[in-house]
Amino acid sequence: MNSVFMPRTMNSLWEIMEEEPGALLFAGGTDLLVKLRQSISEPPSLVCLERIEVLKGIKEIKEDLFIGACTTHSLLMNDSLIRYRCPVLVKALKVLGSPPIRNMGTIGGNICTASPAADTLPPLYVMGAEVEIRSRNSSRRMLLSEFILGPGKTRLKAGEIVFGIWLSKASEYNIHYFEKVGQRNSLAIAIVSLAALLKVSSSGTIEKASLAWGSVGPTVVTSTTVEEALTGQPLSLETLQKAGQLARDAVSPIDDVRAGASYRRQVAGNLLLRLLEATEISTDKYTYA
Repeated sequence: MNSVFMPRTMNSLWEIMEEEPGALLFAGGTDLLVKLRQSISEPPSLVCLERIEVLKGIKEIKEDLFIGACTTHSLLMNDSLIRYRCPVLVKALKVLGSPPIRNMGTIGGNICTASPAADTLPPLYVMGAEVEIRSRNSSRRMLLSEFILGPGKTRLKAGEIVFGIWLSKASEYNIHYFEKVGQRNSLAIAIVSLAALLKVSSSGTIEKASLAWGSVGPTVVTSTTVEEALTGQPLSLETLQKAGQLARDAVSPIDDVRAGASYRRQVAGNLLLRLLEATEISTDKYTYA
């Protein structure tokens, strides 16, 4: 390894990135450092972002929430604003790795790793998350679903970093659901995961739905077909069974060491049935499922 840089300001970061164009950026390093240990080649220079304070924290800006890219999973999970406004994300964070991983790992790192099995991605997709990307001289925003191109692939260009994530408050939904199926109860990589936001009326009719599946395709899978099949229907077993079949047609899983494609496809549809457990609708607080 050539050098490890630890800038404290954005100006210092831009200077380092210009001087070390091949350097790899990291914050918690929970994914990168594992990969470097497995590498047979000499690793490049590294740039640690964890000391840049502007990249950390949660802000409420009008009707949106802004999360700095270097905000740790633990900080997010325990933040009162995130817990109240984004319970589907909190649900996913609770089953992400272990306490040490949550203390070190960051939301920006989870996004930039771009794993289809990443626990935070399905919740961020259903909330319509946008990524703020910055370089020394420019700033742009795009939907997270457009930013991630495939496993380990994003739209980041040379000289750019993920500065943060923008979320709407999702206040119109009264059911926030997340579940991950793995080979064990803890420290598991998702075989299949589902994040769901539902707006359900007091009479039990699904008025709006936002769904996203993890680990069943090269990126997180969404389906307007399934969402439209739920909209206007009662939250019932029959409704969810029909939507479940559509979900199995929508996903494109593969066989790997954790599970077969056919099993993943079946589970992707079955997870929708768990929404029946979310039947206690409240207008003044969110329902965890």
